[in-house]
Amino acid sequence: MNKIKAGIIGGAGYTAGELIRILVNHPGVQLGFVHSESSAGKKLYEVHEGLLGDTQLCFSADFDLSGIDVLFLCGAHGRSGAFWEEHDCPETLTAIDLAQDFRDESCGYIYGLPEWRREKIRVAAKIANPGCFATAIQLGLLPLAAAGLLHGDVNITAITGSTGAGVKPSETTHFSWRSSNISAYKQFTHQHLKEIRRNLGLIQAGKTFEVSSAEGTGCEPAARLNFIPMRGDFARGIFASIHLECPLSQEEAYKLYEEYYASAPFTFLSAKPADLKQVVNTNKCVISLEVHEGHLVISSVIDNLLKGASGQAVQNMNLAFGFDEAEGLHLKASAF
Repeated sequence: MNKIKAGIIGGAGYTAGELIRILVNHPGVQLGFVHSESSAGKKLYEVHEGLLGDTQLCFSADFDLSGIDVLFLCGAHGRSGAFWEEHDCPETLTAIDLAQDFRDESCGYIYGLPEWRREKIRVAAKIANPGCFATAIQLGLLPLAAAGLLHGDVNITAITGSTGAGVKPSETTHFSWRSSNISAYKQFTHQHLKEIRRNLGLIQAGKTFEVSSAEGTGCEPAARLNFIPMRGDFARGIFASIHLECPLSQEEAYKLYEEYYASAPFTFLSAKPADLKQVVNTNKCVISLEVHEGHLVISSVIDNLLKGASGQAVQNMNLAFGFDEAEGLHLKASAF
């Protein structure tokens, strides 16, 4: 297997740490540089301690974009747009952005949800990685949208681990506050709603999805996406519970999802209720379905740092460079 050379900008955070862990063990990748202004000169394993024994590479203060094939942007939201204002992108470079700057597919970016955009990702030079909540929620709804079955309001409650807030400590992320605690935040206003509404509207043509009760502009009235995000007292993972009115029987719903995800290497249907331990430390999404008196309840669970961020970024890289989609991503969940 011919190796490509990868670079990382913003290498000190949680998502970058997971990305490095995958790439140093990927048979088709050589890690060229990991840039970090705050950690320049340190060994990678001095910051990401789980990398001890895996690499002797140091964080760099500078970088050469002409010497790599793929660049992962792992900086804070808003930093990716600023980065490209300050640097020229070589024509031969593939860029994968893990921030939210280009999830509207502006500036030539393709939205990097493989289960929806696989063929476009294969030929993309710029890929915008989805948000973590957005990944779990959209994977729970894609088969219904593709079948034109999202007609009414969609109600979503999703809980995330503390790593979703990033590596920098805050009032609601430190252990003594988070432990044995749970809280809601950004109710009906979370930033990932923007990409979810946009994409569902593209998939189910003529349907408008809003967060308010305003009428839509398509062929049908607007549907509300009522999203309540919650902070959990665990480190990693997202559990999204989605319910909506749906005419399908249990058997019909299961068949629809099974057929839609038949070619997806990381999205699985579970006959039993889904739970976080099935997905943490993996690139999987596990979905379970229950029909109750005309309502469909969808449980969609992912690891926020992997399928919700770095694992999906590598999945996109694999597609863009012609590797097997699952190359380097056969990560196993813990048995306990």
